[in-house]
Amino acid sequence: MTSNHSSNSSSADPVFVGLYALIFTLGLVLNLAALYIFFRCSSVRSFTTVYMKNLAVSDLLLVVSLPVRIYYYSGRPRLGLQVCEITGLLLLVNMYGSIFLLPCISGDRCMAVCFPLHPRVKALRKQAKYICLGVWLLSCAGTVPTYFTQRGKELLWDHCFDNKPKYVTQPVVSSAMALCFVLPLLVMVVCSWALLRAIQRSAAAQMELVNSAKIRSMIVANVTIFLGCFLPFHLVLICYQVDALQGNMLDFSYRCTLLVASANAALDPLAYYFATETFQRMVVMDNLRKAWGFHTDSAEGQSRSQTALGQCIYLQNTMSLPNSTPLVGSPNREPRS
Repeated sequence: MTSNHSSNSSSADPVFVGLYALIFTLGLVLNLAALYIFFRCSSVRSFTTVYMKNLAVSDLLLVVSLPVRIYYYSGRPRLGLQVCEITGLLLLVNMYGSIFLLPCISGDRCMAVCFPLHPRVKALRKQAKYICLGVWLLSCAGTVPTYFTQRGKELLWDHCFDNKPKYVTQPVVSSAMALCFVLPLLVMVVCSWALLRAIQRSAAAQMELVNSAKIRSMIVANVTIFLGCFLPFHLVLICYQVDALQGNMLDFSYRCTLLVASANAALDPLAYYFATETFQRMVVMDNLRKAWGFHTDSAEGQSRSQTALGQCIYLQNTMSLPNSTPLVGSPNREPRS
């Protein structure tokens, strides 16, 4: 049985190497590019982009851990216990950082569209930096202690990423991790439904001033990516609590679903940044202004640039809508963070 398992694992190694290498390459390039654009372009500043910056950092830290897995599956070398555990810890912390930040983005967009002028909503949106800090603290506090309090002494160096996961399969830990997935999923679903409802009822959509079909597709795609990447991983964690399902096949399924969950780091930039026309338009306009030397401190110069980009910035804050026409009840300009 063990020899068959080793043979199956070895045969799947080239697939793991290729897919992890693809995720690493795309995730590294896309998240670095997103961070460069966020910090360089003066027009890409909003409450929502605070979450997006943190999401890009979280995804970037996740993909940084992947070369160790690529190296391991390329020839199964002996790796130290600390290398294996730190690599797993880095992936797990940032995976849940992404899981927590994605519903924050959905919630912020929903509040900006559904309650754009409500004073309490505006005050809550201004706390984006502190909410992100709380997300990082929650991700670390819920993950790091587990690794240091339940470290196994019998882990073999030869099977760094092939052994049965001992930390995340503990009944209490796996239940908490499943809950940390279900709650953000509920937030995303509710916010997405409210957002779709608000857009459908808006005068802009009824007058066909915005492409409501494309907006719906973007919202559905965001939820689908969240489900497709993280649901299989958490289902496997639940399966570990059933004695009849224990075995090599379940361990192999865990490694496969962990790879799928890692793919989210490369899909986030495509789904939330580069696929949106307003993001692309703002970047182009900002770079054109800089290239042509439109740098002026006068009130008139600032007014021209803010008027040209104001609506696009608002839509980037909310849903990155493909047209620059605001919805009913939405301000023409979004306050800067």
